[in-house]
This record gives sequence, C-alpha cells and structure tokens, in this order.
Amino acid sequence: MPIPGPALRADGGVGAISDAGGLHLYQRRLHAEYGGVVRFQLPGVGVAVSVADPLVLEQTARIDERPASLFAFLEPLCEAGNLQVIGAEEHAPWRRVLLEVLAGRPSHERHFGEFVSLVEGLAERWAGVGGDAVLLQKDLTALSLRMICAYALGGADSDLVRAEEVVDAFEVVLSEDDPTTQRASLALDHLRATVDRVIAAHGGGRQIAPEDDRSDLIRALMAARTSPARIRDTVMVTMLAAHHTTGVAVSWTLHLLGRHPEVAERVAAELDRVLGDRSAPDYGDLRELTYLDMVLKESMRLYPPGPYGARETTEDMVLSGADGTYGIPAGTTIFYPFWAVHMNPGHWPEPEQFRPERFTPEAVAARSRFAYVPFGLGPRSCEGAGLAMVEAQLTLAVLLKRFRFRPVEGHEVTPVERFVLWAADDIPMVVTPRATAGR
Repeated sequence: MPIPGPALRADGGVGAISDAGGLHLYQRRLHAEYGGVVRFQLPGVGVAVSVADPLVLEQTARIDERPASLFAFLEPLCEAGNLQVIGAEEHAPWRRVLLEVLAGRPSHERHFGEFVSLVEGLAERWAGVGGDAVLLQKDLTALSLRMICAYALGGADSDLVRAEEVVDAFEVVLSEDDPTTQRASLALDHLRATVDRVIAAHGGGRQIAPEDDRSDLIRALMAARTSPARIRDTVMVTMLAAHHTTGVAVSWTLHLLGRHPEVAERVAAELDRVLGDRSAPDYGDLRELTYLDMVLKESMRLYPPGPYGARETTEDMVLSGADGTYGIPAGTTIFYPFWAVHMNPGHWPEPEQFRPERFTPEAVAARSRFAYVPFGLGPRSCEGAGLAMVEAQLTLAVLLKRFRFRPVEGHEVTPVERFVLWAADDIPMVVTPRATAGR
C-alpha cells in the first residue's frame, strides 16, 4: 500500500518544518495525523520515510548505512572522513574499539570515585550561589565533558581541556549555518587545538591511566593501528557525543523534577534510605536506586537527548506495521524521529504526562523494546550508552541528595534541535539545600 503523507511542496519541505516550529515538532505533527509510517519531504534528502512505529523500527534495526547528507553538519569536526557516516565495512571495527573502551563495567567502577569527586565539586560550587539561579545545561555539559576526559582521555585535566570553553565552541560550530564564518572558524580552531593538546600530552607521558586500563581511548586506537587523523577525529567526536548526551539528559531530568516536586521528594526519600548520611552512592548502590532510574528513563522518553536517527536502505524491503504493509526501495532514507516514537500513544498512554512508573519491570516487559530508543538502535546506536547512564544516575543522586530545584519564574524552556535536543536559552533553576529548603 502507498505510504501516507502530506502533499509535496515546491520548497522541498522547508516551509512546513519552519511553520511547525522545527523538525522535532513537525515530526510529531506528521505522525499524529498520518500514523506510524509517513512519507515526507526532508531538506537535503528529498523524500524520506519517517518511522515512529516500534514494530517497523525493529524490522530496520540491522541497517548499517546512514544518508551522508543528513550528517554533513559534522564534517567540520572530522578531517579523515565523517565518522557518523563511514561505510559499514569500515564502521564495524571502529565501533568494536569504542565498545571495548566505553562499555566495560569494570572500567566504569574503576573510575567511579573520580566521577564522584567531579560531581561533588559542582555541588560545592552550586552550594555557594546563595539562592541565585544556576544554568543547568551549561554546567552539566561541562561536568560531563570532565567525566569523559577522566574516563577515556588519560585523565586530561583542566590545563588541557577548559571544559566551559570547549562546550561553548561546540555550540558555535553546531549552530552556525555557515562553518566558514570567522566565529565558527575560531571555535573549530579552539576545538582542534584542545584535541591536539590531549593527544600530545597522552603521548608525552602525562596520562594517568594504567597500562591495563581498557578505558584508555587513545591507547586503544593506537593499538588498533588507527591513523593519527582518525584518532584526532575520534577524540573530537567522543568529546562531543559524551558531554552532550549525559549533560543534556540530566538537565532535562532536573527540569522535569522542578515541575513535579512530589516526584522529586520520592527520589530524595529513596536516596535517604539507600545512602543514609552519605553524600554520594558507591557504584553498587546504583542498582538499589530503582525509582531514580525510572525517573531518568521517563525523562529521556519525554526529552530524548538524540531526537533523530536515520538509515539508508541497501536493498528493497517490505515493512509491516500497525497501519499496514509498505514496499521500500533500495536507496530510501529511513528517518527515525525518536521523540515521536516516545510519544506514540499506542505504546505510551497519555504520552505527554510525566510518569516514572512507566518503567517498572512489569511495564517494560509488556512493551516493545523498540518503543523506547533514547540511544538509537542497531549497529549505529550509541557505544557509550551504559557509561552515560552510570554518569547520569550518579550525578542525579549527588545533586538530589543535597538540593531541591525550583524553576525560574517567567523563563520558558524551549527545546531546539542541535546534535542533541538542546534547550534554547538554557534551563535556569534556583538551587536550595534540602536541609533548609522550606523545612
């Protein structure tokens, strides 16, 4: 059967996306009107097929090719070929190296104490603001960047990576329409110089990672005989993806908790029960923080850090979903609007509502596993998903044990598209110590 969708427009779909307020909102509107599989115009591609039906997502999960034009915005960060769209044959061994570095639980536990120190350092700074608002996104993405440097980049310190400056530089590069402007060029130069310092210091013996630490990304890339240019690109993209994912996920979670104080109180009660008088969890405590985990997952459902994904079919396919069966020719761009997937009312009743109980073990078992895809799916999914969850859970545990968070009156938080689901004008919140916050 033909794939439903809006009439084609002479502008290639630009006007429809603009009128909706952005691609993320346009996708939600399309799927609300036309169902789980929609044909639409996607600038830079032509006509694409958008899939918000988990049953259809599962049928496309093994595709390992991406449409290059949709990821061209990352090309300034990748001088040895865009790492996000390298072919499947080249991508598979590169991905294995990243998984070996980022996905090892023993490494997560080994670095946990360093993570605690970094989060507590931020908490100490917030404790001194005296009731003024803090900028969640700005501070938490910088914290996440420090974490990935401590974990995978030989313990690169603040002399090598000035976190706030790096976060700002990434934002400039990703938000500028023209990467050749002076502003974008200066930001890119700063990022490249930072990466070069990290790699040079690693080679010069300043790294603190022991020889048997499998989390050492640069050493792993060298052992795999990766070219110097590809090592530089990999460090750059790892810094980008790692700080964005965790920092943004925690920011949106605190945003939601600030608007649902009853949920925040339940999280705080769980933290008091599990941690007692301790200010931070041990690695093993994370398994006991089940409600905190549910809150984080529900936050990432409502505000997935990466709102989109895309694949390119390499052969003709027949896809069957809740609304029908569709023939998809080879060379078709399959667009994954993860936010629309997470708002699919067939799998998420009253999807706009913030309900952490959606992630009880019983509720999870009753749903398609492709109804919730905050880190993507298949062979192009996020290699650092497990590490990101450890960092996010720890950060939330430390901050919510110590503080209450209240929204700044009059500030409207507006999601916009970047590499991640970003908040325009940040997420300012008033931070108050729990011991004196209205008790």
